[in-house]
Amino acid sequence: QVQLVESGGGLVQAGGSLRLSCVRSGSIFNIRGMGWYRQAPGKQRELVATITSDGSTNYADSVKGRFTVFRDNAVRTVYLQMNSLKPEDTAVYYCNAFNVLANYWGQGTQVTVSS
Repeated sequence: QVQLVESGGGLVQAGGSLRLSCVRSGSIFNIRGMGWYRQAPGKQRELVATITSDGSTNYADSVKGRFTVFRDNAVRTVYLQMNSLKPEDTAVYYCNAFNVLANYWGQGTQVTVSS
């Protein structure tokens, strides 16, 4: 059974930084990548950043230059380093893992950025 467990969320002032972590347990057949999505109140879930199995990264335009996604395969963990946080980054952040057949999701971690 695959589980994704996020940590690292919290309350931070605008301009501050947070690092999110997501630890994966269980095996995913032919995993293609992992990443982060977020959902703000009243809005749809949106992609934040992904990193594929070959190391390619992809970012939402709104976070380019501020957020960095990286991983440590030895401990099955993907990270999201968030710098220069803005109030509009406030959301629940979800860890995602995917292959060609399915998406797997964590329970989410709240990030709140105060102005």
